[in-house]
Amino acid sequence: MAKAKKCIFCEIVAGKANSYKVYEDDLSLCILDINPFTQGHCLVIPKRHVPWWHDLTEPEIESLFKTARVAAKKMLKEFRSDFICLYARGRRIPHTHLFLVPTVAGDVLDRFFNALEKVQESPHELVKHRKKTALRNTARQLRKL
Repeated sequence: MAKAKKCIFCEIVAGKANSYKVYEDDLSLCILDINPFTQGHCLVIPKRHVPWWHDLTEPEIESLFKTARVAAKKMLKEFRSDFICLYARGRRIPHTHLFLVPTVAGDVLDRFFNALEKVQESPHELVKHRKKTALRNTARQLRKL
């Protein structure tokens, strides 16, 4: 039987791995990313191991986003960025984590999202999803669940 791979975020929460803590509460922890996109790039993680953010409990979701907001306000004040980019991950390290990245016009994330928006607007296969009937049908599908 293969040995389960250790989760680095669980190790950090347990105090078995080093991290650079920025803020924490009972359910969440904000740490600096050790491979930052820019100075101040943080990760916000739940203290409980949950691969996907949408599987967290309501209190965990509340804590995760409150922690993200506290950290974002600190980052905005300290680094004077235009805004804090937030996105959720969990694929490479299967433990929910929110990226918080101080962002300014023209930096790597700004360029990435500008390129992504161009992709969103241009491929032929995505055009069908922009039509009003498709949007109405998709909204109806999601409402009924």
